[in-house]
Amino acid sequence: MYGAIDGFLRYLKIERNASELTLKSYGEDFGSLLDYFRDRVGDVAEPSQVHIAQLRGYIAYLHECDYARTTIARRLASLRSFFRYCQREGLVTANPAKALRTPRIGRKLPHFLTADQITTLLESPPANQAEGLRDRAILETLYSAGLRVAELVGLNVDHWDRDANVIRVYGKGRKERIAPIGRHAAKALYRWLDVRSEAPDADAKDRDAMFLNRFGTRLTTRSVGRMLEKYLLLTGLDKLTTPHTLRHSFATHLLDGGADLRAVQELLGHKSLTTTQIYTHVSTKRLRETYEHAHPHAVKNHRPKRDESSAR
Repeated sequence: MYGAIDGFLRYLKIERNASELTLKSYGEDFGSLLDYFRDRVGDVAEPSQVHIAQLRGYIAYLHECDYARTTIARRLASLRSFFRYCQREGLVTANPAKALRTPRIGRKLPHFLTADQITTLLESPPANQAEGLRDRAILETLYSAGLRVAELVGLNVDHWDRDANVIRVYGKGRKERIAPIGRHAAKALYRWLDVRSEAPDADAKDRDAMFLNRFGTRLTTRSVGRMLEKYLLLTGLDKLTTPHTLRHSFATHLLDGGADLRAVQELLGHKSLTTTQIYTHVSTKRLRETYEHAHPHAVKNHRPKRDESSAR
């Protein structure tokens, strides 16, 4: 079983170009399953020894432990993918996870910041020190291009085409896309690159990184999260805000401004339009403006006169 899992993880890394974060998540999922087997079922030596009844017990166990439905759905997806791989490799004759029912997941509206809140956040890093210039460039780039934080820290200096003012982004599965950035982000990047200092003994992959830590090596996703927490405390903005909130805000503001949903899908790098549709929540003000401009019987600022007789 352990050998099959190792082979599956190698397959994801080499053939599917899975990121380190994805591989870590899969590893945690399989670790949870193996712990369950060891404690509740007994050691399972081969994938062919796993039966659907055991997997149903595992899913029930996750529910009993009050795991979030999203976590359970992800672990179930991991199992299905693993046993599909085992089928292809001839390790099992059937996929025991195929018939398992995925829990229904209610989709939450994404948390986002208003345009004024975004401005407050972007202007909070100090512009008189290297770290502040880096932090402003990070925040501007996240918001201007709608990047995932892993995409941001994976940027290299040569991924930015300064003439076209676009950046080459590698998303999930190392899928490449081109993302335009605005003039504010471009200005922030220029100012950061003027003071950027790399560690002379760092690996080549770190020396090429767009964003560096104080040691001159590539910044990590966790470091970006800690950096953001500092400015949230400074500005008094919602503490629930994460680096991904800037991506949510990017998509929301584009749609509120009248952008086409498919264009936003391309900019976000979403494989499915369904994923992008969660951003179609718009403000009441935007809905009112659309109604008043589009409906033939809508009259802007019209209020019906009060019927005095009926009032009496």
